[in-house]
Amino acid sequence: MNNDPSSSVHQARKELGARLRNLRKAAGLTGKELAAATGQHFTRISRIENGGQPPTERNIRDWAAACAAEDQLPDLLATAQSIESAYLEWARQARAGMRRLGDLHSIATYQTTTLFRIHEPTVMPGIFQTESYIRQMLLFWYEFLGAPDDADATVAMKVQRTAAALTPAKRIVVVLGEQVLHTRRGTPEEHADQLQHLLELMRLPYVSVGIIPARAQRFAIATVGFWIFDQNAVALETPTAAIKVTRPQEIGRYVAMFERLQAEAAYGHEARQMISAAIAAPPGPMTP
Repeated sequence: MNNDPSSSVHQARKELGARLRNLRKAAGLTGKELAAATGQHFTRISRIENGGQPPTERNIRDWAAACAAEDQLPDLLATAQSIESAYLEWARQARAGMRRLGDLHSIATYQTTTLFRIHEPTVMPGIFQTESYIRQMLLFWYEFLGAPDDADATVAMKVQRTAAALTPAKRIVVVLGEQVLHTRRGTPEEHADQLQHLLELMRLPYVSVGIIPARAQRFAIATVGFWIFDQNAVALETPTAAIKVTRPQEIGRYVAMFERLQAEAAYGHEARQMISAAIAAPPGPMTP
């Protein structure tokens, strides 16, 4: 993935333009004919199709109507709306403080989401993290991103966000990699507290936690974590950026991937045994 946000946006515009061009050609229209049908200058049609100019919502609605492709309108609109906001560079966002990072990981989104589907291969999901775990994570990101220290405000925001998610009105379905249980943040005592907290959350009737054993034969390939918010969006994070997926077809792909990961996970007594074994294991060396 290209880490240059402007390059990412330009490529997405070109892909959207190519889709619109294919619609026009499938309808048997020339650029000038489509321009006349939609009340635009034909040079604008060319710029949109080549990714040089983003189409407005009105442009897309008129385009789909002229090409008798209204069935593709929801996906086209979702694609266009996501292009400018899909890629948020951490370094830029962090200038305003860590508590403002993550478009989808906001209190408002957690309040409105009713079904969380979460896959994390190496990191404890945010809504499961203890305060100690949160602060250990922040220590790294403040230094790595050069962000101003707003740890207390960030912790308070995350606690409020967790409270919005962990309610009986929600459904939280999580698949963890076993490595999450062995990746220690802080002291051995803090790590044990985090795992005990996980065990307590697993007792909640609206929380489901599956753990994929490290030695299990794997079939699905999902090397990064992702969160699915209802059927509305998917959030992913890289070391340098947050990525938001809103295209219905792509969301469906992530749902299918999540279901495959669920099939590989252990649940119930077996999952709790894995956590208890991690708590009982002697701590490894802690390198600075």
